[in-house]
Amino acid sequence: MRLSEVQFGTEQPVDGYGKDFFRIGGVAHAAPLLLVSGQVLPWGGYDDHDALLQLAGQVDVLFIGTGGAIAHIPPALRERLEAAEIGVDIMDSPAACRTYNVLLSEQRRVAVALLPVG
Repeated sequence: MRLSEVQFGTEQPVDGYGKDFFRIGGVAHAAPLLLVSGQVLPWGGYDDHDALLQLAGQVDVLFIGTGGAIAHIPPALRERLEAAEIGVDIMDSPAACRTYNVLLSEQRRVAVALLPVG
């Protein structure tokens, strides 16, 4: 079997997380946050629709990490994302980090919005 080191190019994976932070590229950032195109951006949580809607046409899928446990996102947010034709996948934040990292390593056009794990 041949093992290869995972390469992320200029993108930065999620290295870890704690109660109120996510570590990206070795640097801790306060949650909630949005990762897209190698950038760590502030995200205002479920009420911050505009930050997510700006991803239309830029990403193939947006992962939303709902914190320490999977939960439904508000219906109004889901409706606006669907109307903007943004593919969205909802999961708890740890799973969203792992899935984001895998697709990022495949150089896919992905973004992740993360709520703290609590």
